[in-house]
Amino acid sequence: MPQSIGERDIAGVLHPFTNPADHERQGPLVIASGRGVWVYDEAGKGYIEGASGLWCASLGFGEERLIAAAQRQMKTLPFMHLFGSRSTSPAIELAERLLELAPVPMSKAFFANSGSEAADTAVKMVWFYNNALGRPQKKKIIAREDGFHGSTVAAASLTGIRRNHRKFDLPIANVVHTARPHFYRDGLPGESEEAFSARLAEILERQIIDEGADTVAAFIAEPVMGAGGVLTPPAGYFEKIQKVLRKHDLLFIADEVICGFGRTGNLWGCLTFGLEPDIIMAAKQLSAAYAPISAVMVNEKVYAALARGGDEIGTFAHGFTYSGHPVSAAVALECLKIYEERGIVDRVRAIAPRLQDGLRRRFADHPLVGEIRGVGLMAAVELVADKETRRRFDPSLGAGAYCYRRAIEHGSILRALGDSIAFSPPMIISEEEIDRLLDGFAKALDDTHRWIVEKAQSNHW
Repeated sequence: MPQSIGERDIAGVLHPFTNPADHERQGPLVIASGRGVWVYDEAGKGYIEGASGLWCASLGFGEERLIAAAQRQMKTLPFMHLFGSRSTSPAIELAERLLELAPVPMSKAFFANSGSEAADTAVKMVWFYNNALGRPQKKKIIAREDGFHGSTVAAASLTGIRRNHRKFDLPIANVVHTARPHFYRDGLPGESEEAFSARLAEILERQIIDEGADTVAAFIAEPVMGAGGVLTPPAGYFEKIQKVLRKHDLLFIADEVICGFGRTGNLWGCLTFGLEPDIIMAAKQLSAAYAPISAVMVNEKVYAALARGGDEIGTFAHGFTYSGHPVSAAVALECLKIYEERGIVDRVRAIAPRLQDGLRRRFADHPLVGEIRGVGLMAAVELVADKETRRRFDPSLGAGAYCYRRAIEHGSILRALGDSIAFSPPMIISEEEIDRLLDGFAKALDDTHRWIVEKAQSNHW
């Protein structure tokens, strides 16, 4: 019988996005408590949660106002669904607030429980929309290589990270992928960012024409590609892409699941990069991860078609038992109040240079560092085998994973996205805590360099 909590975990838990065999060998990092930007394992060791969990713990851990909001709602009305015209005050108030805060005019908010559910909802809305308009052939959705939109069947199909498809029989039909906007990796010699963006827009338009514009319904994009490596758009990218979308009558879905609510230095990534979407997906920082909730906002054009189609068949037959769960909605409302009252977005703008400039100042010349990229309180450092040629490490080496594990040993929890190490600390982090986070990464980076040199010298790599 397993004895320790780690042994019990290995015996009973199948972990998401984890190598099961590695997990059996190494065991879990069991987090027992958290306060502020710090979390503590079962032995009491502290770590700065420099990834906000999964981009989501924006207010850190132990925020009493969010705990109190959940308790109040639990005592008042712990559950009610929204099916068949039923509603609750928290859901209504949250919809009103989101529509007020939207970066472009939106008409209605639909609630779900995760970014993945939001993505599946957006897909079904796009299909329903075109059926309602009498265009049953206009169903294909174009996503981007290395984009991430979730892990349910439709969301994982939109995701352009190929390992997420392998052995799952994905992607499903009607999903097409176009080129990612990674100038460092994919720009041509002598090509400017503007020219690179124009080339990607031309690639997208050619795909639409080749597929048949009358069969292509929508384009989905994150303002900053998160799990794909924190890829910020090159100059002119979204301006040029949106011209193509308008020309061929494609709906634009903005996946704000990671970027929304301050992460980029504006309330929305759409505002940071000039996106004008028809549909907006939000989650994660909507409740600071204290309760599961997501939202899909649609503009009036989309809503009118959904309403028309729903009236024809007698219902808009989509939803979840916990859509707009009153406890989650109450927590999200309180979270939005905290963002406003504490000036969290302004705080991100003020403190972001400590992260962005600190990474570049301290690590740009490190022999393992290729590109440092990011905006606001999200960044990534891409590790390379050769700085001059930008040659990648052999994936079997696991350089990024090794660096990630060493950072944990030094008290900094980050995220390994292949060989890119991602940073997305809680938005309440102090400058001193950012420095400590970077100190842990510096030690991990040096450890990784020594490990790679030793492997090369022993002919193990």
